[in-house]
Amino acid sequence: MKALVLSGGAGTRLRPITHTSAKQLVPVANKPVLFYGLESLADAGITDVGMIVGDTAAEIEDAVGDGSKFGLQVTYIPQEKPLGLAHAVLIARDWLGDDDFVMYLGDNFIVGGITGLVEEFRRHRPDAQILLTRVADPRSFGVAELDPSGQVIGLEEKPENPKSDLALVGVYLFTPVIHEAVRAIKPSWRGELEITHAIQHLIDSRRDVRCTVIQGYWKDTGNVVDMLEVNRSVLEGVERRIDGEVDAGSETIGRVVVEQGARIVNSRIVGPAVIGAGTVVSDSYVGPFTSVAENCRITDSELEFSIVLRDSSIDGVGRIESSLIGRHVEVTPAPSVPSAHRLVLGDHSKVQIHS
Repeated sequence: MKALVLSGGAGTRLRPITHTSAKQLVPVANKPVLFYGLESLADAGITDVGMIVGDTAAEIEDAVGDGSKFGLQVTYIPQEKPLGLAHAVLIARDWLGDDDFVMYLGDNFIVGGITGLVEEFRRHRPDAQILLTRVADPRSFGVAELDPSGQVIGLEEKPENPKSDLALVGVYLFTPVIHEAVRAIKPSWRGELEITHAIQHLIDSRRDVRCTVIQGYWKDTGNVVDMLEVNRSVLEGVERRIDGEVDAGSETIGRVVVEQGARIVNSRIVGPAVIGAGTVVSDSYVGPFTSVAENCRITDSELEFSIVLRDSSIDGVGRIESSLIGRHVEVTPAPSVPSAHRLVLGDHSKVQIHS
């Protein structure tokens, strides 16, 4: 069994971070979200991985390499434009051959991995198996409609009026019959070959399409809110580890990781939190659910429920929370300016100003 991992796409919902970085490499608890997916594939016993890459191919290849550090063998498959998930299957046809495969979206995050799902697919080997989860607003997802017995009878991509609250999770399992389906469909109104249309083609052809409704944690990390939420979820599972230097004037409380080469000076760190290698936190507070990457400087500031990417500095700015701060960023106080009130008042007005 092979895996097709999608690591192209523009990541527009994570801009401006993704103007200069692949969305799949934005870190969660100081590890790129893509790496969690690759590790889950290796845990499921899948070692042969085809990686769909686009404009950020060089960055993805530099981070993943040949896959050996994950116990994988990675082949890179270029996609000129992000023309849909089914298009990715289409261009990977020669590499996939006649093998069954998992298609995994590289910016998706599933707590607990996919080992159980892969084992279930291998036992029963339906033509396709999809993962579903209940969401509050299904209009942003592919949506499944089930009959009373739980059988998939219809799929829609980002419907205006969803027929259920069951969204497709970014993991799909297929036998080779999917190749016939992706060749049979036409581009959608978005100009993309939709995988939901290909699976619907299988349903209409009376193929065996099964679903698993997952109860665990899943997120599409395509926007800042979800990225911070995934970071929070992962940090809840970290174990306390102090490999760096914490001086006598500092305290670390709870599940705090201070990587080797990091220094905590006259500061308070409350976990769960991760402080990356080479980072210096001085005269500051770092609160729960915060990841600070390597070689950062946090000085005379407060930081909570945030992600700070490598080589950035935050100096003397009071409190920052619920934030995603990119690489090589400098955050400093604004220069002070005289305060003034600007007024346009009608006749006979009465105004009270607190100075």
